[in-house]
Amino acid sequence: MEPDVLIVGAGAAGIAAARRLQALGRSVRLLEAGRRLGGRAWTEAAQLGAPFDHGASWIHVAERNPLTPIARRLGFILRDERRRVRDILLWRGQVAGAAERAAHDAACEAWEAAAEAEDARRRASGEPDIALAAAVPRDGPWDATVSHWFSAIISGVEAERFSLRDYVATALDGANLQLAEGFGTLVARLGEGLPVSFGAAVERLRWDGPGVVAEGGFGTLRAGAAIVTVSTGVLAAGGLRFTPGLPAPVQAAIEGLPQGLLSKIALRAAGPGRLGLGAFARLGRSLDAPGDAPLSWMLWPWGRDHAIGFLGGEAAWALAREGPAAAEAHARAELARYVGAAEVARCFGPEARGPGAVVTGWAEDPLFLGAYSHARIGCHGARAALRDAELAAGRLRFAGEACHSRLAGTVGGAWESGERAAGAVHAALG
Repeated sequence: MEPDVLIVGAGAAGIAAARRLQALGRSVRLLEAGRRLGGRAWTEAAQLGAPFDHGASWIHVAERNPLTPIARRLGFILRDERRRVRDILLWRGQVAGAAERAAHDAACEAWEAAAEAEDARRRASGEPDIALAAAVPRDGPWDATVSHWFSAIISGVEAERFSLRDYVATALDGANLQLAEGFGTLVARLGEGLPVSFGAAVERLRWDGPGVVAEGGFGTLRAGAAIVTVSTGVLAAGGLRFTPGLPAPVQAAIEGLPQGLLSKIALRAAGPGRLGLGAFARLGRSLDAPGDAPLSWMLWPWGRDHAIGFLGGEAAWALAREGPAAAEAHARAELARYVGAAEVARCFGPEARGPGAVVTGWAEDPLFLGAYSHARIGCHGARAALRDAELAAGRLRFAGEACHSRLAGTVGGAWESGERAAGAVHAALG
């Protein structure tokens, strides 16, 4: 029997759409090209001996995130990480003192305030969008470091290639909650029991008839409607073909929302030593030269023996091309800036890959081709355009983090987007 709705992708958006449609009395079938639920929310424990989130790690903007009450209702252990205080902050290779820390914090506040003020001014005057880099302070001693943090590390793209308007509209505020069991564990649990076909990559989606038809190695499946939740990186690369082709405004919206990259390099300690730092310790340093790209570190989350380095933007793409061994070596060298190479070898083992190491692979994975989206300069309206696209009389819709104009780049945004698309196709089916 044909389902009412086909959902392409079983990440957060697809799971949310399926749950919503079932609640509305619709039959669904999720077609997932991979072998697991969750998409870019993925937790596994085999490699590091405890839950490790390869992708999404925080419930962002927790006060209004739809997954906050769900996680609490299901009994997940949550931690509020609103303050990003660094246990060690290096300034030009030396541990920052009180004055340097105060200057750093002031630079962060001034950077964000400048972006918001320039965006507001341009909106009021009707001036066009510009690069985020053109709106923020650039000449202060901490400005390049702060820009690297807010753009490359948090957003996965350098400020020079990021829409000011999109950055301000999607900037994260409020509480950020971590889950001891892993964010991917929560999303996968919410997908349990749904009708999912794994290893079912959709190669072509036809929407030129009374319904929709999905074609792939699994054969042909028909339905009354479809929701596409795959990443804009995959869509822009032609990983899913449409017949007829997508209208020009929809294609332009997809191309205006490329995937940025945030990679994680996680090292597992070889012994009981913890570098003299407690659980959830944070490390950060200033940019020391043009082209420098510091990692941001979180050590010993939940008391576990994990040290996790975060690297975003072009530096992350470059290391992805070099491979996991190069990424691990880079992370060890970065960590040595804080405690010395001998201490890194003692704590994490002297051999490559030590007792345990994980380098995330979102750039290389053909099912994702990146971590999360950002808008190119001048493409700040692309999220709404993709979200509101009504193809096949509203029976073909798009959903995912890229389709959310406020919680873009987050699992909560993907979740809300999936629920919204589900309501729309339900109405279109009559």
